[in-house]
Amino acid sequence: MKTKYAYPAVFEKEENGYYVNFPDIRPCYTEGSTLEEAAIMAKDVLESRIETALERGESLPAPSDIETLSGGRVMLIIGDVENIKSQTRYVKKTLSIPYWLNAAAEQKHLNFSGVLQEALKERLANE
Repeated sequence: MKTKYAYPAVFEKEENGYYVNFPDIRPCYTEGSTLEEAAIMAKDVLESRIETALERGESLPAPSDIETLSGGRVMLIIGDVENIKSQTRYVKKTLSIPYWLNAAAEQKHLNFSGVLQEALKERLANE
C-alpha cells in the first residue's frame, strides 16, 4: 500500500499571514500567520484529509503538475500515512486501581480510557 502522497499547495499572502489550499483535494485548506506555520498546518490538514479519504474507501486524485498552478506561491507538501497511523494508533495498557475507586467510577458510567487520557494530557501539559 502506498504510504506517502505529494500534493501541490497554493500559499496566498494575506494581511495576517498565509492562506493555503490544495487545488486537487476539496475541501482541503488551512492558514498560518507565517509561511513556516502555514507549511506545517498544510502538512497536518493534508494528512488528515488523506486519512479520511482512505477510511471511507475513497480514491485520491492524481496531483496536478506543480508547473501548471498559479495564484500564489506553490509548494509540494508530502502527507505520510504512516505518520498519521503512528499518532492515532492506540495501545492496550493493564493497570490496577483500588476497588472502591473502580466501583465509584462504574457507578458514574465513566469511560476509563477517556479519563486516563484526559489525566495524562493534563499532567503532561503541567510539566
